[in-house]
Amino acid sequence: YSDVSWRATPSMGAVLHAVEVPPSGGDTLFSDMAAAYEGLDQETKDKIDGMVAVHDYTKAFGHMVSDEQKAETQAKFPPVEHPVVRTHPESGKKLLYVNQFFVDHLVGVSEQESIELMKKLCRQAELVEYQVRFRWEKDSIAFWDNRAVQHYAASDYWPDVRVMERASIIGDKPF
Repeated sequence: YSDVSWRATPSMGAVLHAVEVPPSGGDTLFSDMAAAYEGLDQETKDKIDGMVAVHDYTKAFGHMVSDEQKAETQAKFPPVEHPVVRTHPESGKKLLYVNQFFVDHLVGVSEQESIELMKKLCRQAELVEYQVRFRWEKDSIAFWDNRAVQHYAASDYWPDVRVMERASIIGDKPF
């Protein structure tokens, strides 16, 4: 997923430092969202050009907090609209900018069409052809451009633990 896409100005990037790593598992997978966009058929590209998605904090985290906490957080961070296809501010590349964790729906299409199109778009991030797998060691550091990639931490190390320190870098409004 893309970090804090539910904010009006999501993070530009993140730095992650491995404090404690399990003996196996716990890798982070990064998916190139420019490649994911390029891999779409032209009909889909034409359909999503100019489309916006509603990103909402409560989609991923709303079930973990009380109704009062949810209302407070949603007042501070109301749902926001971002383009489904954003442009990278430095490279100028088009990138898919949707994820299953924070996108509530696509604007301008029926609920069913939104669900089906989101499934198709989010599957692009799952294709191994667009991914790199980062294997953590103690004191490894990863820095990524949150505008250009999505990431996923593999939770395949239970009952061992993985302890990380993270810093996010302020970003810009997607366009």
